[in-house]
Amino acid sequence: MTSKPLNDLLNWRYATKKMDPSKAVPQDKVDAIVEAIRMAPTSSGTQPFEVFVATNPDVLGEIRKVAWDQAQITDASHLLVFAAWDNYTAERIDHVVDLNVAERGDLPMLHAYYDNLKSNYLPRDAETNYAHAARQAYIALGIALVAAAEQEVDSTPMEGFDPDAVDAILGLKGRGLRSVVLMPLGYRDESGDWLAPMGKVRKSRDTIVTEVN
Repeated sequence: MTSKPLNDLLNWRYATKKMDPSKAVPQDKVDAIVEAIRMAPTSSGTQPFEVFVATNPDVLGEIRKVAWDQAQITDASHLLVFAAWDNYTAERIDHVVDLNVAERGDLPMLHAYYDNLKSNYLPRDAETNYAHAARQAYIALGIALVAAAEQEVDSTPMEGFDPDAVDAILGLKGRGLRSVVLMPLGYRDESGDWLAPMGKVRKSRDTIVTEVN
C-alpha cells in the first residue's frame, strides 16, 4: 500500500504488456485486491459474479492458449477471472435476501424490495440477465484495477479470450457462471514492454466532460 494520491497512482498504472515472471505478488496484496472486489458496489447488492484466482501453471497455460497467446497470463503470478451469473434465479436472489436479513434484521421492506426485483428479473430472458450481471462484474473490475494500483501491483484488463473455452477450462457452466473478463496481477518488466516508456494518452477534460448546470 502507498500514501501517494489516487490520481498519481492512476497515472502510474497502465495496461501492462510484459510481466516479470520472476516476481510474485505477495499474498497480502492479492488479498487486499480481492477484498476490494468483494466490497465493490453492485445493482441491488446482488453481487452476481464470482472471481477465480488462478495460480496453477497448467491452468494458466491452458487459458493462455485460448487468449490469443497473451504472455501476461502465464508471466503474471496471479490471474483473476471474473465470471458472471448466467441468469438471475429466485434461489440466487433469496440468498441475497438472507444475507440482508442476517445483517439488518428481518425487515418487511427488504422482502418487498427483493420480491419486486424478482418480479422484474425472473421473467427476462437469460441472455438479458447475464448481460446485466456482466455489467456488475465490470464495476468490480474497475475497483480491482484501482486497488491494484493502490498496492502498486501491475495489472491489465483482458477481453481478448474465448469465453466458452475458459468456461470449459474452469468448469463454469456447471456452476451457472460465464467468464467475462480476465485480469493478470504481477510486476512489469520494463525492458520487455513496448508500452512501459510511453506517456499515458487520455482525452482532455473538455472533450469527455459536459457540465450540466
